Parts: sequence; structure tokens; C-alpha cells
Amino acid sequence: MALPINLSEVLQGRSVEWERLEFKAGWNPHAVLHTLCAFANDFHNLGGGYIFIGIAETDGRPELPPIGLSPLSLDKLQKEVLALGHRLIPEYHPIVEPCIVQGKEVLALRAPGGQNRPYKAPVSLSKDDKTYAYYVRRGSNTVRANYEEEVELLSLAAQIPFDDRMNRHASLKDVKLPLIKAFLQDVGSALAEQVDQLPLVEICRRMNLLDGPQEELWPRNVSLMFFNEEPTKFFPQAQIDVVLFPSGLGGGRFTEKTFKGPLSQMLRDALLYISNIVLEETVVKRADRAEADRFSTTRTWR
Repeated sequence: MALPINLSEVLQGRSVEWERLEFKAGWNPHAVLHTLCAFANDFHNLGGGYIFIGIAETDGRPELPPIGLSPLSLDKLQKEVLALGHRLIPEYHPIVEPCIVQGKEVLALRAPGGQNRPYKAPVSLSKDDKTYAYYVRRGSNTVRANYEEEVELLSLAAQIPFDDRMNRHASLKDVKLPLIKAFLQDVGSALAEQVDQLPLVEICRRMNLLDGPQEELWPRNVSLMFFNEEPTKFFPQAQIDVVLFPSGLGGGRFTEKTFKGPLSQMLRDALLYISNIVLEETVVKRADRAEADRFSTTRTWR
């Protein structure tokens, strides 16, 4: 897990709870559920947050060495965190990892901002209470969203196009620099002159190809479509099929050509194929003028 960038300060007791960090002395499913909901809603777009279970706090500062958790309880707690994720609407599951802090077992929950905001959670875990509410972070506190916050959360719904969504099945190493360089040169971008002097992360940041907090960057879907040699690894149907029916749509035979690869190359290859194989130029001479009419038509097969 990519833990907070100020983890050393956290473990030395120099960090305090804030909008992205919370400590829990023990397992409190009610409080954890609401905090997970708040981190998933990521009201201020900070990248979600972290919950450390097994570390008590006083005035927001962690008490070290930590109380810790029983090693025998870690597996059970991970299953309970999974069950809590099913209680959120829509479902949301954090990244869970046991870790050792100053010799004590601690459960770290990494809860990135959700891609399907807004999220709501049960107000109570009682079976008889079916009330749900939205939760957000205000400073170091998890609170129920007020009316204005609910309106803003609802406005976030479905505002992230598929291309711009983070892909958590990939990593920065799946974004290939040679493909980025070729693309920048093709489109005549000024960034092409700087690409050899900048780290890949900086290039991707400038091209808006990454998302997430600095300690845990994820490529966006668009970066994998354009700048990975095999986008089908992430998007199985990422291909173009050109189907020709020589005898018309009702004919009994057809030919099919499939194109795969980075999106820009795939489009270029498919259009070139259509231009060379499918289309032909038709020339019509006019009696009333010297210039002939030229246009493309579908090639005729026999």
C-alpha cells in the first residue's frame, strides 16, 4: 500500500488528524463505516484518506507506541471491513493492509476518492433502521452532510467521463514514454521539445493522464487507450472491425479485418485500410466545364 507521504511524521507522533487522516484505538464499525463514506465522497477532492486502526489519539495526535491489535483478529477485521463496503450505496471497498508500527500490529485502510460519487451509508447498523445519509469530512471530523453539501455531492454524480476515470488495474509503468513522444510530435505539441528533460510523472501530469494523490497515482483510462501497446489488456473490446460484404448486406460471404493497438494508431490503420481497400475514386466529367467531379465511392466486387 502507498501510505501517506508524511508517514514518518505520523509514526513519530508529529502529525495530527485532519481531513485525510484518522486514528482509531480499536475496531468501531459504526465510526469506520461513516469515515469510509466520507473519504469515498472526497468532498474537497483531496484524494480520499487513511484510517489507522490500533492507534489511539489524544487531541488529534497519535499515542505512541500504539495500542495495536491482536494478530489473531486481523483476518476477522479485514472480513468485517469488506462487509462494511457492501453496506455503502453504491458499494465501495478500501484498500486494507496489516502493518507493523513500533512492533505493534495495526490495520491501515486506504480509502481513495470513489469513482461513483456520491456515496451514502446507514445512519445506524441496527437491522431495524433503514435510514441512509451522506457523510463528509470537516477538518478532522466525519459529519453528516448538510443540505448544501448534499446538493453539491449530488452534482458530482456521473460527471466523470469514462476516459477520465482512474484505472486501478494499471500503474504508471503501463504508460509508455515512446508512445507519448510519438504522439506529441505528430500533433505538433510544444511539450515534445521538453519530453526528454522531464520525468514521466511530470509529463503525464501536464497531459492530464494521471489522477489521485501524489503518494498513489493512477493512470486514467485515456492514457492506457493511447499510450499502451496493448490496450486490450485493460479494455478487451478495444478494437476496430472493418467488415466488407461484397454481395451486399444480404450476401452469404464477407471479409473482416481487425485492428488493435494504441487508439491513435488503430484509427490511423483502419482509415488507411478503408481508403486503400474499401474506397475508390470516381471521376465524372462535365460537358459544361473543364473540371471533373471527383468523389469516393465504395469499391465494387464481383
